[in-house]
Amino acid sequence: MMILGVDPHKSTHTATAVDPSTNRAVASIRIAATLADYRQLMKWARQFENRRWAIENAEGLGRHLSAWLLARGEQVVDVPSTATARIRQLSRGGGRKTDQIDAAAAASVAALQGDERPLHPEGVPDALALLDESRTNLTQSRVRLVNQLHALLRDLIAGGAPTDLTAATAAALLRGVRPIGAAEKVRKQIASGLVGQIRAVDALLKANQQQIKELVSASGSTLTDTVGIAAITAGRLIGRTGMASRFPTAAAFANYAGTAPIEVASAERSRHRLSRGGDRQLNAALHTEIGRAHV
Repeated sequence: MMILGVDPHKSTHTATAVDPSTNRAVASIRIAATLADYRQLMKWARQFENRRWAIENAEGLGRHLSAWLLARGEQVVDVPSTATARIRQLSRGGGRKTDQIDAAAAASVAALQGDERPLHPEGVPDALALLDESRTNLTQSRVRLVNQLHALLRDLIAGGAPTDLTAATAAALLRGVRPIGAAEKVRKQIASGLVGQIRAVDALLKANQQQIKELVSASGSTLTDTVGIAAITAGRLIGRTGMASRFPTAAAFANYAGTAPIEVASAERSRHRLSRGGDRQLNAALHTEIGRAHV
């Protein structure tokens, strides 16, 4: 099998083919980071029928290329920058750095079964993670719109609007407003526009929820069988725990999720406390699942 090492940069990528049996570079190509040049890279790679891609920092600068290759059925592994740096230091040249050397170093690490990590094509967990992020952004946008609407209604209506304001409630309140003067007319005009935006966001949230529900069902997960866990929480758990494969160890993922205890310095004895950092939404979803499972 030929190892194709890639050194990715923001605007260019350099690939080097390395023969694992001799650990020598056979061919090299430099491309621009564009879809047209990606196709040129694939055309170049097809000369090696049995191949595997080793991309340095595949979750960073090489993320787009690695995802593109995986979607087309290619075998891809991630090689950390620390591993390629070690290879350069051990090779002739005193650790000199060029794109071609970096690409070959990444390939060498993979060929020698070093620190490479296999990557997998995006699937349902990735789609759920995207939908969850989109839902979070939509929810935050809705909160901002409702807050703006509350401020306008407070100036248009005595006592303002109820706390649990909806687009329908706001529209009904606005129908009873008879503005006098330019300022009140503009307030009502802006408020009416905000009502329309809230309705649009509500429609997007409803469609988002339905799509999450369908994907959770398609994933075969039984999380929704647990009392108290609906499709949204299940989708968040599936989507974000799907990222666990990107972390080198389970402890690293636990630290990211904020579930790993933190040691607290003490003169008398060693003790720990709960982490207040990490992904708080994932942390909340995990504790919801654990709590409901023990009810």
